[in-house]
Amino acid sequence: MDWRDQGILLSVRPHGETSAIIEVLTREHGLHAGVVRGGVSRRMTPILQPGAELDLAWRARLEAHIGAFTVEPLSTSAAVAMGDRLALAGLNAVTALLRFSLPEREAHPRLYEKSRALLDMLGEPEHWPLAYLHWELALLDELGFGLDLTQCAVLGREANDLSFVSPKSGRAVSRKGAGEWADRLLPLPRCLIEIGAAEAGELVQGFAVTGHFLAHHMAPEIVGRPLPDARQRFVDLVARRGGDTRQG
Repeated sequence: MDWRDQGILLSVRPHGETSAIIEVLTREHGLHAGVVRGGVSRRMTPILQPGAELDLAWRARLEAHIGAFTVEPLSTSAAVAMGDRLALAGLNAVTALLRFSLPEREAHPRLYEKSRALLDMLGEPEHWPLAYLHWELALLDELGFGLDLTQCAVLGREANDLSFVSPKSGRAVSRKGAGEWADRLLPLPRCLIEIGAAEAGELVQGFAVTGHFLAHHMAPEIVGRPLPDARQRFVDLVARRGGDTRQG
């Protein structure tokens, strides 16, 4: 069995004295693990950094085996991330959530392209946290837990003051439609609906919404364990760094 694909490196761990086991998100073959011979060598270590985009050839005697990769570098986000604490925290959040949520060997080409585009933006700190927030929306949608923020769940398209999200259905609710139930709903910041400028406080509100559905809908049904800590560390860092800055 063999195939060739491109992939984003998510994790690396030593295997024996000279090899490494890597996990990658590939465009056509999904989340996939394999052994890289000589993966801990001086030549390979700079290549095998989380966030790197790789050209991959996988071979195994049987499809069910872990198999072996040969890899060639295409691009890397690691160098950018290492120079900035927020970028590194964001990279760790992306790789941790992908490993956490995706089933092995199931292709998600749209999510792959969105993840690759997001990591390509790591050198743009003024835009990256907002792009990451919308990537979380895309992740939820890809896994079947997408939010419907297009119209009010109560009043339909008649309402144009969408202000809340139902924590159960993930549907938007207008201020008028919410009525006396408003205190039971999640606040809906504009940055979840529009791509534009967003203050740090608004971004944190957005992360509270996506975090609710990741933690209370996606994680229990798909994985059965809490979200990786890397996500919350990134959100906390965005909140601390925010102050009076704007993202957009």
